[in-house]
Amino acid sequence: MVTVLLIRHGHVAGIDPPRFRGRANLALSDRGLDQARKVARRVAADWSPSIVYTSPLARCVDTGAAIASASRVSSQILPDLADLDYGNWQGKTHDEARAADAATFATWLETPERVTFPAGESLQDVATRTARALQSVREGVGSETVVLVGHDSVNRVMLSQCLNMPLSAYWRIVQDPCCINEIELDAHGIRLRRMNDTANLTGD
Repeated sequence: MVTVLLIRHGHVAGIDPPRFRGRANLALSDRGLDQARKVARRVAADWSPSIVYTSPLARCVDTGAAIASASRVSSQILPDLADLDYGNWQGKTHDEARAADAATFATWLETPERVTFPAGESLQDVATRTARALQSVREGVGSETVVLVGHDSVNRVMLSQCLNMPLSAYWRIVQDPCCINEIELDAHGIRLRRMNDTANLTGD
């Protein structure tokens, strides 16, 4: 059995008020750095991961580095964990995106599975590459625990796949910064043991 700890990166600028961050290479804020240290201590105390894989973006690399250091394992970049490519919407606030294209913005909130961002990706694109990432991890390890550090959108899509839910359910899943999702993979299938667990951030 493979245990996957799917973790979102720590806090960055642009989460509140919300902005389409996507492929912007944002650094963790001071709050995010503190969250990364806290989740790292939790992972080291409660699990024994053999490796950490991260999105290539700095906010995930730095969160993963904290986890790898606390658990005394290596960290590697897995490109398929990169955030949703918002294309021309990257960097825009929600108000700016709504003003630029009210119809597409409304569709994103109501039926997100129908949106392909201008010069960017769709949720189906993300589903394809996150499934590939999960399969590569599954094939590359034995009965181990591995950590994947991804993004809000990436994690939502991956969890939807694990639960056999359609992409239309995207907004039903919440992923807070440095939350922990625990997924078990074996010959019988996939089980989700915990989701959006932020007990490690008590007092944040």
